[in-house]
Amino acid sequence: MTKSIALFGAGGKMGARLSKNLVGSPYQVRHVEVGEVGRKRLQDELGIACCSVEDALKDVDVVILAVPDTLIGKLAAEIAPQLKAGTMVMTLDAAAPFAGHLPKRPDLTYFVAHPCHPSIFSSEVHTPGSPDYFGGVTAAQSIVSALMQGPEDAFDLGEDIAKTIYQPILRSYRVTVEQMALLEPGLSETVCATLLDVMREAMDEVVSRGVPADAARDFLLGHMTILAAVIFKQIPGQFSDACNKAITFGKPRLMRDDWKQIFDHQEIADSIERIT
Repeated sequence: MTKSIALFGAGGKMGARLSKNLVGSPYQVRHVEVGEVGRKRLQDELGIACCSVEDALKDVDVVILAVPDTLIGKLAAEIAPQLKAGTMVMTLDAAAPFAGHLPKRPDLTYFVAHPCHPSIFSSEVHTPGSPDYFGGVTAAQSIVSALMQGPEDAFDLGEDIAKTIYQPILRSYRVTVEQMALLEPGLSETVCATLLDVMREAMDEVVSRGVPADAARDFLLGHMTILAAVIFKQIPGQFSDACNKAITFGKPRLMRDDWKQIFDHQEIADSIERIT
C-alpha cells in the first residue's frame, strides 16, 4: 500500500528541494505551505497545489517537518492531536528532538534524517553550468538517520524516505539522535563553520596587510584543497617538516587546550538551546 506523506514547509528553501525529489516517488505527498511565495514557487516550478493542514493530516502515515528549528516544537504540538497512533514524524535536524521539543506521544514514531552534503573531493559537485554544492540535485551525498522512538521496523521506511528526499545517495548511516547532535551543531557548525570563518578572517587580514585580494583567495583555497587531501587521507602524502612545525606552533596559538569539551553532552545541549 502506498504510504502518504504530509510535507510541512513544502515551498520553503529546504521544503522545495524535498518536494522536487518526491516527484515521481512511490509516496503520495500532501504539500502544506503557509507562505504565499512558497505556494507560488511550488505551483510555478513543479505544478504542485498545496492543501489544508486538516486534509494533509487525515489518516496520514508520515509527517515531514521541513521548517526552521525554532518552529518545530510549536508546530509538532499543534498537529500531534490530529495524528493517529503509529504515525511517523520526521525532522530534518537533530536539534529540536535532542532538546525535547517533540510532544510526549509514545505511540508516535520519531525519525530524524540529515544530509552530509557532497564531499569537497567529489567531481560531481563541480558540474559545469550547475554546480551542486548543497546536494540533492546532481552530486551524490551521504546521509545520517536516527530512529528516536518507535518500532524497529519503522527505520526502513524512514531511511527509504530519507534516501528519496536527499537523492542521489552515496552512503546511508544509522546513528542515534545524540550522535547526530555531535555531528551538528558540534562537528559541522561549532568546529567546521567556525574554523572556516576564522580562515576567511585570516585571508582578510593578509589582504589588509597588502596582499592582493585575488591572490590571497586563490592561495588559500588552493592550499585548502591539497592540505585537506593529505590530512583526510584522500591521497597518500605527508607534510614537509616546516609545515609540521607550523602546525605544532599554530595549534596552541589558535586553540584552547580544552576545546574538545565542546562535544560534552551539556555543551551540545547548551548549543542547541541557543539555536532552538
